[in-house]
Amino acid sequence: MTTKKAILLATNFDAAEQAQWLALLRAALPDDLIVDGHAPRGPGNADGIDIALVANPALGALQGLTQLRLVQSLWAGVERLLADPTIPRDVPLARMVDPAMNTSMAETALWAVLGLQRGFFGYARQQHQGQWLQHPLQRADETPVAVLGLGQMGRAVARRLLQAGYPVQAWSRSAQEMPGAVTASGRDALRGVLGAAQVVVDLLPLTPDTAGLFNRSIFGQMRRGSALVNLARGAHVVDADLLAALAEGHLSHAVLDVFHEEPLPASHPFWKHPQVTVLPHVAAPTDPRTAVAAVVANLIAHRAGAPLTGLVDRARGY
Repeated sequence: MTTKKAILLATNFDAAEQAQWLALLRAALPDDLIVDGHAPRGPGNADGIDIALVANPALGALQGLTQLRLVQSLWAGVERLLADPTIPRDVPLARMVDPAMNTSMAETALWAVLGLQRGFFGYARQQHQGQWLQHPLQRADETPVAVLGLGQMGRAVARRLLQAGYPVQAWSRSAQEMPGAVTASGRDALRGVLGAAQVVVDLLPLTPDTAGLFNRSIFGQMRRGSALVNLARGAHVVDADLLAALAEGHLSHAVLDVFHEEPLPASHPFWKHPQVTVLPHVAAPTDPRTAVAAVVANLIAHRAGAPLTGLVDRARGY
């Protein structure tokens, strides 16, 4: 039985990734006891654990931690943690905020938007058909982009797109400012934002309000021939409605990094659809080499009673 404060690492990582995190955390926090959540936890093994570092743990994985005072997610999304009734609602929950992740997301979004603007996904289809056909050039300043969500990642994406010369309109649930971008907020304003954009980049959190947001009705509000880039959550999209919008020619392409079920089942039509680009949830992966510094900074703030970075508002869901 441990008698001093301890930190639990509870994840769904494979053995190699778990070992990497354990090594980095133990090097960064030499005075702390880091408990491997992959090891069996018998009676008394929960004593002293007041902080849990988690990445998609199984429901109930933190049950019995009576001294738990902080849950720090190693991922940006926290909807699975919010759905776990065994985590006390009065325990602060923080999501991962790592500038390196924001940079990665901005790079992916720029790649996707640039590929759509220049028709590179279409040229890839032509290659498979052995077809040499050049298309008229469309400039970045002729390609309006809507960024949905103005959190840390949304702002990083909007800034990168603005730097590349794209007109950006940013939409969020509540009114926010974004230098260089036209901003809009509230559900009533969403139709106008969608209708004006050639590319819609989804970076919204998953909440009851955003689940199934991209359905037949919303696709109908998007400009004909426009494209969707979903880098947020698979549950935002009604798959059948997206396939229908592509088949009808209302949407031209979809770049998808996230899905209802991951890994994406081999039988899913997205895999072989000529107008869908599938990424295996790699738009902005957590990099332990940089994320550990963000974790340590939040642990220090927590112990000092200072404000936490990425503190989740449970009522809002992010």
